[in-house]
Amino acid sequence: MPEAKIYPLVIIGAGPAGLAASIYASRYGVEHIIIGELLGGLISETHLIDNYPGIEDVSGFEFSQKLAHHAQKYGAEIRPVRVKNIQKTDAGFKLEIEDNKNIESSAILLATGTKHRKLNIPGEVKFSGKGVSYCATCDGFFYKNKTVAVVGGNDSAAGAAVYLSEICEKVFLIYRKSKLRAENFWIKLVEENPKIEVIYDTNILEILGAEKLQKVKLDKKYKNAETLDIQGLFIEAGSVPNLDFAADLKLEIDDDGYIKIKAGAATSVSGVWAAGDITDGSDKFRQVVTACAEGAIAARSISNYLKK
Repeated sequence: MPEAKIYPLVIIGAGPAGLAASIYASRYGVEHIIIGELLGGLISETHLIDNYPGIEDVSGFEFSQKLAHHAQKYGAEIRPVRVKNIQKTDAGFKLEIEDNKNIESSAILLATGTKHRKLNIPGEVKFSGKGVSYCATCDGFFYKNKTVAVVGGNDSAAGAAVYLSEICEKVFLIYRKSKLRAENFWIKLVEENPKIEVIYDTNILEILGAEKLQKVKLDKKYKNAETLDIQGLFIEAGSVPNLDFAADLKLEIDDDGYIKIKAGAATSVSGVWAAGDITDGSDKFRQVVTACAEGAIAARSISNYLKK
């Protein structure tokens, strides 16, 4: 195994929390590296960000690029690979990296956010990439002038439906409850859009088709039919913590799998901090602005730790 390079700090995750932490770590003079598979995290797939103070009407991709450029302005190195495992040692931590260029560090910031929640229903795996998608902005273009459905009732689901309505002929928004839980901003856009039809109190039981998705089976009849004919299905059913790689650290987590953090964003393991959507911080508000704030707080705390 090649010799591991040693850094004072490794930031795992290249989303808003990790990139904001990098900016502050650089300003505090903390040498570090960012390891992250997806630049910008899930926010990079968002159609529109319009609630970050001072920045209006920006796509998730553009916002992510701006954050990354800001971090790189201070000399941050961003490695677009996956961390496979982390082991605690007497001197700090050893990180096994996907590209085999392994790393050792004195401190770690976990900022890997969340990953898409799957429906875990028949046909979901079979038709993934063949009609089933988890990213409207990535794949929406392929469904131009077609009929599609979005599953979910949160901001992401409503935002995806609005975005797809600009491309597709018809968009169904299927939600298991009787009222969307998105912000009023998104709900109003959905309700006023003639291309979007919301189907409430309904779950998808199965995804059906031959070579590609052709229809979905519902647990409640829609216009006297148990199936709904669509060409694309976009799953926006929430997210789960992206933390599998850190199992050996044995961090304290809550009942939903999110990392419990203390003042300064410290975790239950000495030398490990966490920030952003992966934590139970900020009252679990999980917004870009709270992720950036947690990243900044963590960077200051880590700087003070390393000075000692």
